[in-house]
Amino acid sequence: MAKKSNSIYICQNCSYQSSKWIGQCPDCGQWNSFVETAVTATPKGFGGGKQIEASAAHPISLKQIASQKLSRVATPYKELDRVLGGGLVPGSLTLLAGEPGIGKSSLLTTVVSKLAGLYVLGEESPQQVKLRVERMGLPDDFQVLAETNAETIAATIQSQSVVAVDSIQTAWTSKLMGVAGSVGQIRESAQILLQAAKATNVPIILVGHVTKEGSVAGPKVLEHLVDTVLQFEGEALHEYRLLRAVKNRFGPTDEVGVFAMQDRGLIEVKNPSDLFLQDQGSILRPGSVVMATMQGLRPVLVEIQALVNPTQLAIPRRIGTGVDVKRLQIICAILERHGGLKLGDKDVFVNVAGGLNLKEPAADLAICMAIVSSYKNKPLVDKTVAIGEVGLLGEIRKVSFLDKRIKEAKTQGFNHILSAPSLKHIKEAVKLLI
Repeated sequence: MAKKSNSIYICQNCSYQSSKWIGQCPDCGQWNSFVETAVTATPKGFGGGKQIEASAAHPISLKQIASQKLSRVATPYKELDRVLGGGLVPGSLTLLAGEPGIGKSSLLTTVVSKLAGLYVLGEESPQQVKLRVERMGLPDDFQVLAETNAETIAATIQSQSVVAVDSIQTAWTSKLMGVAGSVGQIRESAQILLQAAKATNVPIILVGHVTKEGSVAGPKVLEHLVDTVLQFEGEALHEYRLLRAVKNRFGPTDEVGVFAMQDRGLIEVKNPSDLFLQDQGSILRPGSVVMATMQGLRPVLVEIQALVNPTQLAIPRRIGTGVDVKRLQIICAILERHGGLKLGDKDVFVNVAGGLNLKEPAADLAICMAIVSSYKNKPLVDKTVAIGEVGLLGEIRKVSFLDKRIKEAKTQGFNHILSAPSLKHIKEAVKLLI
């Protein structure tokens, strides 16, 4: 007997079920928590209303499973392969998330073009893709499919080297009644494409747009479903882009790929330190300090700039771009208490050149030295790098991957290293600029 397919609405907070959409869950009181979900109705008379006894399963010893070498498909970008762990895995489902305009389509167009794959268009027309390919100077010997139905896409991906779906928010399935872009449609469409990827052994990349809150639209309903989640980050006013692996079943999650947006599309940045230090020059300037930050497992040199000015307000300002403002306030308090600086009537501004965001405590010492340098209007010794965490008692602590950071600094010509254990207290660092 054929099974009838329909859908119900399930509260994502307490799993309460309803035959229609409800604004507020009557069980838990949560608003806008009902999501349309496809279910399969049980035929009448099945089971006779009696409890069905489940048969015991037979576990398999892991020793009986033969080892299989993981083959990968190399992409045109070595930076992308680095983040993926060596390339695309056949039969895998990858989610590429990022804000609109960050460069997701440019990245996938290059990958599909060079691998002669299939580009599924949900937001653009074939003519728009043709114009982008010509502008980027890419080969046009690949296929495009202007389709948004998930079942149709799944039936079309046979014998493809790679498939890119741009975007999953436009996909829909006839199993549900909701509009494309709803949580139910996104989840069910991704499930259909996942089954197609496993059945055909074709790697599929889904594009997922990011909301204003910074989460993958859905919200984040696909992260548990896909094999790999790639996050594309960057500032609209800066050319650099960072690609991170938030989840990766086939490789590490601590690698970062660096790209730069140019007129002809995305290009790889093989030496990120050159990118973030390109405007520093050789002139010694007060308030400028270089530090070595870790982007995944890769050390990158960045410039931290500080400006200390007399305040015109009753309460002095502490403003940071690319650094945590709360951490900046703590650093200013440490410099006042243990460094001898009088910042109570000074505005302190800190900026990370190039638009990079620093969240690790290893930037503390560089921020301190930049503030002291601007306060005393004296530059540091040429080719100096500051690396270290500063405690509330003024002590300078070691940070992780210090050897890698120092090696990268010396590779770039910075031979004067300020870090623990050569520096033990912030007082010693302040005395360097007396």
